[in-house]
Order: sequence, then structure tokens, then C-alpha cells
Amino acid sequence: MGRAVVALATDPDRARWNGRSLSSGGLAQVYGFTDVDGSRPDAWRYLREVQWAGRPADVTGYR
Repeated sequence: MGRAVVALATDPDRARWNGRSLSSGGLAQVYGFTDVDGSRPDAWRYLREVQWAGRPADVTGYR
């Protein structure tokens, strides 16, 4: 989440995000940053593709 804050703070066009709810996973796709372990977690994709689809939980699909 800290990397998302840095990306937003240094974006000269950050006003485009005003009034929106953002996820760090979505911002990682836009700004290209990763988690400290080099992965790019996407909780919403995990919910859609794994949990809501009834598949077994697996961290591999999340990261």
C-alpha cells in the first residue's frame, strides 16, 4: 500500500483519481509497481477467479 501512496503522490495527473475508490492492485497495474516480494497481488481478481468461482484457495493465483 505504501508504494501505491508514493505512486499517487508523485503523479502530476493524480487529480484524475479524485472521488474514486482505488485498490492497490489496480494502481499497481496502472503505475507498474510491485509488492516487496516482487509480486503484484490482485485481491479483486482472486475473488472473481477463485473464491466466487468455488475453486480451492491457492496463494499462487493471488500473487
